[in-house]
Amino acid sequence: MSEHANLLRRHQAVLPSWLALNYAAPIEIATGKGSRVTDAEGTTYLDFFSGILTNMIGYDVPEVREAVERQLATGVVHTSTAYLLRGQIELAEKIARLSGIPDAKVFFTNSGTEANETALLIAAYARRTDQVLALRQSYHGRSFGTIGVTGNRAWTNVSYSPVHTHFLHGTDRHLPQFAGLDDEAYTRVCVQDLRHVLAAATGGDVAALIAEPIQGVGGFTAAPDGLLAAYKEVLDEYGVLLISDEVQTGWGRTGETFFGIQAHGVVPDMMTFAKGLGNGFAVGGVVARGDLMDGLHAVGLSTFGGNPISMAAANATLDYVLDHDLQANAAEQGATIIGGLRAAAERLPIVADVRGKGLMFAVELADPATGEPAPALAAALMEALRERGLLGGKGGLYGNVVRMAPPLTLTAAEAAEGLAILTDALEAVNAAAAREGSNA
Repeated sequence: MSEHANLLRRHQAVLPSWLALNYAAPIEIATGKGSRVTDAEGTTYLDFFSGILTNMIGYDVPEVREAVERQLATGVVHTSTAYLLRGQIELAEKIARLSGIPDAKVFFTNSGTEANETALLIAAYARRTDQVLALRQSYHGRSFGTIGVTGNRAWTNVSYSPVHTHFLHGTDRHLPQFAGLDDEAYTRVCVQDLRHVLAAATGGDVAALIAEPIQGVGGFTAAPDGLLAAYKEVLDEYGVLLISDEVQTGWGRTGETFFGIQAHGVVPDMMTFAKGLGNGFAVGGVVARGDLMDGLHAVGLSTFGGNPISMAAANATLDYVLDHDLQANAAEQGATIIGGLRAAAERLPIVADVRGKGLMFAVELADPATGEPAPALAAALMEALRERGLLGGKGGLYGNVVRMAPPLTLTAAEAAEGLAILTDALEAVNAAAAREGSNA
């Protein structure tokens, strides 16, 4: 039995069946350096998924490793928020400044799910209501509360929730009723629908709209730039808060802006963040207007939020992103890959769409005969990429999207290499689909 097969057998014996694994024969990543990883059986890959967008500046980064080692050398790996935490304060100062939110304050958590739970609590308390708005096809976490604002049935276990959610349009332009609409017309229709939802489906006392500027699990679908600003104009009439879920879109990944919401030309009341900030160490949080953050009356803490080790890693990671202008690199390398994929898509009938911004891009697969979503082709592309030495991820409402988010440190040579692998894999899957179609 191979090393991976033996580990899979042990995994299945003690871990839940719903804990998703990539690939027909799952792999263990054993070592990493830069944008590459090597599995337990010695195969090396170019990593275009970054631990689900979490190894944001790559593997074994000296600046991050040394910051963590310095903190470890003090002997203090944990004290809790019951004490002053220098690293937490320093990181909060940076995030508050970068956020653009007036009088901002920051609360640290361990994950994006926990960050979104916190933001929903703050909004519900401030507005004295459990009613929330969210976008269709969204994903905000796996907990009881965040499942309630997740608009994707594949990730939703129960219909009941501590929040009462109304789902809006914004990223569903594939639907027939929106066919042929340009950005301006689609935005206008969505705003009209928001007004109708507020009039027809709510009591008027809505807490917040929570939205991802680019939907992660949704397959990197996105509202047209400016839609969230148009929504906020209506929300402000009712006092409804805007929460931008930046768990996947923050820290310059989209290339054009530092936070995804900035592409809409609007400042939210709150932003949530996690994943890439710690470059593999557990960190999440909320940055919000000071009056909202201070509004909660009950005593609170976060046992592991602001942990000294995580804060050391996060401070070093954020400094690295800023010092090396990785936002600009994301824009440059992303343009190369997305442009190349769009050119290739013109000759590949299985490709329904290529979309994304910066180093956050996706390929949507469809049955070339019917145009229907083709999750089997997405699975085949995942396998074809792995066989050729590139790791990606799956997503999309119908499971028919392969999404990728390489480290922001990706070089021009690695971008070209990745594009070549992607193109070759797509051509192979397209050819196989054509053969199957001709034999049907």
